[in-house]
Amino acid sequence: MTIMQDIRLSPVSWLPSVVAMEKIAFLGLGRMGLPMARRLAAAGHPLTVWNRSPGRAGGLAGATEATTPVEAVRGADVVVTMLSTPAAVAEVADRFTTGLAPGALWIDMSSIGPRATAELRARLPYGVALVDAPVIGSVGPAATGDLVVFAGGEDADLDRAQPVLERLGRVRRCGGPGAGAALKVVVIGAIVASVTVVGEILAVADELGVPREQAREVLSAGPLAGVVARAHSTESDFPVRLAAKDLALAGGGPVLSAAREVLLADPSIAEQDLSAVVDALRRG
Repeated sequence: MTIMQDIRLSPVSWLPSVVAMEKIAFLGLGRMGLPMARRLAAAGHPLTVWNRSPGRAGGLAGATEATTPVEAVRGADVVVTMLSTPAAVAEVADRFTTGLAPGALWIDMSSIGPRATAELRARLPYGVALVDAPVIGSVGPAATGDLVVFAGGEDADLDRAQPVLERLGRVRRCGGPGAGAALKVVVIGAIVASVTVVGEILAVADELGVPREQAREVLSAGPLAGVVARAHSTESDFPVRLAAKDLALAGGGPVLSAAREVLLADPSIAEQDLSAVVDALRRG
């Protein structure tokens, strides 16, 4: 069983898709954003998309590609952002918030932490609502709608966001504004730091002459089973540089800071999946 399967989701009620055909603007067609936008388009949502590097909308049947963020959100009922860093979200927000009409709902699915989320909320135009809904999962689950979505916001806004979010994954309502962003920091911090520790302990096994497969087998039979599985995943696509960014969102605690330093020590793995840190530690 993997860590992802270990996350227990409490059941949540959901509303019928009374807003299923709302016009959606989706900003950010990266590794995760593109398959997520594809699911919304396939569900029949009128969809306008934007990406910093144009031309990423190929294969999004029925979607319109905008040339600017403000063009993308013009007339949209729901705006979804899926961007890489707090700075990226803030920069793109500067370019589209003036185009949001009263009554629009902005769902930010980026992993930016509660502080940056609060800053976004403080600059919302009048009558615009914000739901923070970062996700756990990689490209595969993004394509199949099996992400875990941590949603925070006012109840009415969460009700409205629910049918959209359910197209993308299993929704866990975490509480009020910022609660989804906060829980994501907690969960991803634990996962990333734990994978780094497993990589280091396997390097220790090498030094002590313990066969790596033996160490892996025994570790997989205990409480670290999910972490060991993630450390050896061949299907995930979560770049090391973004894992390091997520650890930074958790603050400067000694363990998380040390794990972040390990992730940043080898620039050659920055664009590889987090599991690459295991071999990097073995080499180092």
